[in-house]
Amino acid sequence: MSTRITRLRDKQRTDRTELDALLDTTHLGHFGLLRDAGPIVIPSAVVRDGDQVLLHGSTGSPWLQQLATGALTSLAVTAMDALVVARSAFESSIRYRSAVLFGSCTVLGGAAKLHALGVITDALIPGRSAELRRPHQRELAATLVLALPIQHWSLKVSDGWPEDEPDDVAGDAWAGIVPLHTYYGTPQPTPDLRPAISVPPSIARMSTQQHAAT
Repeated sequence: MSTRITRLRDKQRTDRTELDALLDTTHLGHFGLLRDAGPIVIPSAVVRDGDQVLLHGSTGSPWLQQLATGALTSLAVTAMDALVVARSAFESSIRYRSAVLFGSCTVLGGAAKLHALGVITDALIPGRSAELRRPHQRELAATLVLALPIQHWSLKVSDGWPEDEPDDVAGDAWAGIVPLHTYYGTPQPTPDLRPAISVPPSIARMSTQQHAAT
């Protein structure tokens, strides 16, 4: 359910498909929490799986332990798409898509935990989980996997052009947008990798596809 935005309401989006598109392409989020010393904001990798957002980390992490208790949280996910270059500094801005989700996380265990870890791996590197061994029990025991339901959320999208004053439009300054593109570069093997081991298909596809898109 989309929540009401009080500032720049014309940028609000209520279509769930637009929210999903942002969550499926932007995997860095920031969780807000209240601690004894005050508010904190923690970055984390996030992945959408149907009607929930998955995150994982060490069972020893204090902020993850707090989320595991069902503490209220907010998750912000933002993608910057372009610079909006106006004829004045005042009107210059950015094109962005920004979502905030509200709620409480639940702890995943057993088969749901294994499924979630596979979803996270393949969302970040499509096809990678099939190239890896299964997690050891000690690794599973050291990993906390949480799910935040996609129930209460807001989404703002800024995708317009410069809104210059008529006097500025009549002037000589250039105006427009400068798109921002992100891509993966050439894979770099770890120093201790044996020479006979080649780049796997999952990694090769990422580099090839991203370069082709630019």
